[in-house]
Amino acid sequence: MPFTRISLPAHRADAWQNAISATLQETLVDHFSVPAEDCFQLFEPAVRRQRVISPTYLAGENDRRSDDFLLFHITAGKPRNSYQKQQLFRHLAEKLHITLGISPADVMVVVSFTRPEDWSFSHGDMFSIPQGAA
Repeated sequence: MPFTRISLPAHRADAWQNAISATLQETLVDHFSVPAEDCFQLFEPAVRRQRVISPTYLAGENDRRSDDFLLFHITAGKPRNSYQKQQLFRHLAEKLHITLGISPADVMVVVSFTRPEDWSFSHGDMFSIPQGAA
């Protein structure tokens, strides 16, 4: 049940949004065991003056971030282990590079975890894990 906020450059939003959405969802299904229909994404396009991003901090040796920088903030209701997170990070960056030509230096991912009772999907009802599911 992840929810993802995707910050992207406004000048790329129309051309990239559908491909980013599909790539992210495919990667979540493959590496975070997310059901295919469990898709909650919010795209937040921003113009250059609204984006203050270090071009070099932890970008990789000899790499610089460009105006095409993407930030994925994933809030998930079920913890994942380090291996799952690393696979998600790596495969998302690789697939975006292959699909849209986005430099891996321009892909940042932040994952936060919550408890099931921190979610209400509708009607003001607190989410609870069904009996027998884990």
